[in-house]
Amino acid sequence: MKRLRTWQRPLFGLLVLLALIALGVWRMGGERPGVSLGPQQRVETTNPKVGIHTRLTDEVEVWKIKRTLEMVREMGAPWIVEYFPWAYVESEPGRYDWTHADQVIAHAHRQGLTVIARLGFVPQWARPKETTPLYLDEKNFDQFANFAVKFVERYRSQIKHLILWNEPNLALEWGYASPDAARYTALLKATYPRIKAIAPEVQVLAGALAPTLAPPGDEFAVNDLVFLQQMYDAGAGAYFDVLAIHAYGWHFDPDSPADPEVVNFRRTELLRALMVKNGDSEKTAMITEGGWNDHPRWTRAVRPAQRILYTLRAYEIAQAEWPWLEAVCLWALRFPWDQNSYQDYFTFVRTDFEPKPIYWEVQRQTRGELP
Repeated sequence: MKRLRTWQRPLFGLLVLLALIALGVWRMGGERPGVSLGPQQRVETTNPKVGIHTRLTDEVEVWKIKRTLEMVREMGAPWIVEYFPWAYVESEPGRYDWTHADQVIAHAHRQGLTVIARLGFVPQWARPKETTPLYLDEKNFDQFANFAVKFVERYRSQIKHLILWNEPNLALEWGYASPDAARYTALLKATYPRIKAIAPEVQVLAGALAPTLAPPGDEFAVNDLVFLQQMYDAGAGAYFDVLAIHAYGWHFDPDSPADPEVVNFRRTELLRALMVKNGDSEKTAMITEGGWNDHPRWTRAVRPAQRILYTLRAYEIAQAEWPWLEAVCLWALRFPWDQNSYQDYFTFVRTDFEPKPIYWEVQRQTRGELP
């Protein structure tokens, strides 16, 4: 091997440095050569209510975004729920970076998927110091509404469903402020009319309540049934189009009867009953989170085979028994990286894109291959 001459060494070093920089840029999120939207696709399924909660929020590589959404389509799920954090888009007041959101929505649309977009996560400039990104003061509700309007203006032709906030009956989801149904209703009142003024066809989802049996006066949570009634008492009924429901089964099978003292899949029916009681029988609902976990040591988990059977049955129940339910988007397809916790056992696909058995069985169901 010939040695480099003295005058060649600086040039060689520069070329190596430029190559490493280019590789770093590519690995940090640039598209791989050949990654494109591809031809328009459509979802083939026997159950149009099947959905899944994707988690592309922190997925930086475009080919992984595309592959994730391809796998949703190939599983036979027409619906996804995806999170679009306010802080990621508007890190400074009035300065918007839609790059990642554009990528996710464009690829989802090209795969023939219907996106239910969840908005939340407060930028630092819109909250007091020493608060978490889930804290939103009432004086900043208008700023959140501004972001929601900008989002709808940009994606009006591609997104027709919007969830405002997440699990507002938990202190955690309010940045450890006390959960307050009237306060959450005030957020709906600040946002809903402005969205409908520019895009009346967009369906605004509210609720997305965490199923919980928290007792009265609990500082961390409010029972979801109690919180929903409190929302109606505060006038929320006029400020949403669809109720978003979180339906986790824990260790109960999906046919376990609804019971106010139990968290199970059919708790969904109790929330529906409250809608009817409060004059909202004409509205629909969507399950935007839910499902079962098969962690070997988590107390709320089931065995892997049970999880598969329960999941298939849940999709059947939605299609056969609940005409008022539009979609069942279970948690979650995959994460960008391993969570190293029980959360990994909610997924249908591993981080390396290897499908779990539950993925293949749902695919068989949506293809009509199961008895």
